[in-house]
Amino acid sequence: MNANTTHLTLEDIARQCAGTMPLPAASDGTSAAPGAVVFAEPWQAHAFAMTVQLHEKGLFTWPQWAAALTQAIRDAQARGDADDGHHYYLHWLNALEHMVIQHKLGTPDQIHDLEHAWEDAAARTPHGQPIALDAVL
Repeated sequence: MNANTTHLTLEDIARQCAGTMPLPAASDGTSAAPGAVVFAEPWQAHAFAMTVQLHEKGLFTWPQWAAALTQAIRDAQARGDADDGHHYYLHWLNALEHMVIQHKLGTPDQIHDLEHAWEDAAARTPHGQPIALDAVL
């Protein structure tokens, strides 16, 4: 992300998507009002933003994304997911990883290595400080 896109609000993202992508709902399931908190954790917002950026770069269309997310949710349901919404962004992340692998932007091993690099970087970073990730790919 460049300096102009590191702190986008949902409204900023919606403008960049020209209204073609539905925004996530608020935690109570209603449409997100301006300023509403829709992500329980920062990683959820990051996964959302990465998806938007990859779409903007032409990696996939929104219908393709919807199909991938739907499949990730169905796969989780088949494994016994309670389908109560608590794992929605885990399904989102699984769909995103699938799209990255499917479009040969990364391998499962690279994603695994990156996940552990983030965990290590977060563990050594003092609370409140930006996480500095060493290059792993």
